[in-house]
Amino acid sequence: MTELKKAAATSAGPQGRSVRVVVLALMITMLLAMLDNLIVGTAMPTIVGDLGGMEHLSWVVTAYTLATAASTPIWGKLGDLYGRKGIFLTSIVIFLIGSVLSGLAQDMGQLIGFRAIQGLGAGGLMVGVMAILGDLVPPRERGKYQGMMAGVMAVAMIGGPLVGGAITDHLGWRWSFYINLPLGAVALAMVTAVLHLPVKERSTAKVDYLGAALLTVGITAIVLVTTWGGTEYAWDSAVIMELIALGVASLVGFLFVETRAAEPIMPLHIFRNLNFTLMSVIGFMAGFVMFGAVLFLPLYQQSVQGATATNSGLLLLPMLLSMMIVSLVAGRITTSTGKYKIFPILGSVLMVAGLFLLATMDTGTTRFTSGVYMAVLGAGMGFLMQITMLVAQNSVELKDMGVASSATTLFRTLGSSFGVAIMGALFTGRVRDEMGAHGGGGAMEQSAQLDAASLAKLPDAAREAYEYAVASGTHIAFLVGGSVAVVALVAALFVKEVPLRGTVKPTASSDGDGDGTAPALAAAKGAQAV
Repeated sequence: MTELKKAAATSAGPQGRSVRVVVLALMITMLLAMLDNLIVGTAMPTIVGDLGGMEHLSWVVTAYTLATAASTPIWGKLGDLYGRKGIFLTSIVIFLIGSVLSGLAQDMGQLIGFRAIQGLGAGGLMVGVMAILGDLVPPRERGKYQGMMAGVMAVAMIGGPLVGGAITDHLGWRWSFYINLPLGAVALAMVTAVLHLPVKERSTAKVDYLGAALLTVGITAIVLVTTWGGTEYAWDSAVIMELIALGVASLVGFLFVETRAAEPIMPLHIFRNLNFTLMSVIGFMAGFVMFGAVLFLPLYQQSVQGATATNSGLLLLPMLLSMMIVSLVAGRITTSTGKYKIFPILGSVLMVAGLFLLATMDTGTTRFTSGVYMAVLGAGMGFLMQITMLVAQNSVELKDMGVASSATTLFRTLGSSFGVAIMGALFTGRVRDEMGAHGGGGAMEQSAQLDAASLAKLPDAAREAYEYAVASGTHIAFLVGGSVAVVALVAALFVKEVPLRGTVKPTASSDGDGDGTAPALAAAKGAQAV
């Protein structure tokens, strides 16, 4: 028992001030990854005006999203094989190179290509942050930092559009990419100087290139289906059907290859652990709901409640503040008690309740009322966002920390793609149907979205019809979101209360058996810093 306690203590890594400095560096990197899309999104109209290529506009976002999603599992596995620090620094450098090249782009084709490079680096940023935190801080202590992570997310979502607008107006759109350089330089310097991880022997295993290729093709097909379906192409078009077939075939082939690879890119044995599988499901549903809400709430408040787009980030403040506060409280309780089972259940209940409350909004709903509903949803997300990663990491051996982090991140990313696609398709269809039924179809031929300025120019009858249509579209989107979120609640009920590493009795290994002594002892043996 004495040896086990020493091992668990050693596995916690640096303590006190040193670990806080490392976490600060990781948070800066996390902010770097989250801010980019929000800043660039605000600058897109100006970018199109300068470079042209309006017909390729969606690819500026799609290229980044595809590269990020496809590379996420690969970054996680490379970190497990060859050491976390070097791989993490490499991803930061690639992201910064992509940022510089995007700022120098002379046409839309170049910008799309450079955004793909940027997304390739971004795929390693979030995974690296989570995996390194998992290496340094035992799950029992990790709850202390949940509020910081939620705070970074809130700062990015609120500040991103505001910063993006200010940069575009005063410095030009190219600086929406160049702004990454000072933040990235600070992150690189801090990570290089203060991050010390246990010594890791360089793996001699052959990288699972075939598995990586099949997974990349499968993820790419899924993201393209959710991005193009109902917008670029009809859902029953030949292109979408072919992409679905390609995606299914690639993923089936991937599963076959992974059962035979010496060092699989995503070891399937991690899914034998019930808690890990449940966290993947809950993470997918949380991503589905979170990004759907971020898309439709500002639209509803601008179109129906008359808010301005300038402060679009501030419109989400009730949800984001609630999420940050609840995440901080849940983290502290987890650290002090070692208990966490109640949080996925509470989070799922509040998430479902918040979505169904948001589904009741109509043209007469006040901003205060919608703010309360958003706070309920935010509280649910606060219980879920970090707990899912914590429990997932606690459910695997330390050698699989990278693939566990990347798999959890990937499921959340895919959830967001499905959420935006499905809720978006339902919303757009309902708005167009309602406008057609109320004789306002002519005002909607060009788009299913109108900003506040355009809305004010419409005749009273058309404006009222549009407001009703948007409220109706929001209703159906959140109603479906709430129904889907029930799956997360069902999954949460089956979560097992396995002790967190760092407690007297560490967690089980990845197959769900044992007392977790091996991971703790393994960490103890490699405690000497690099």
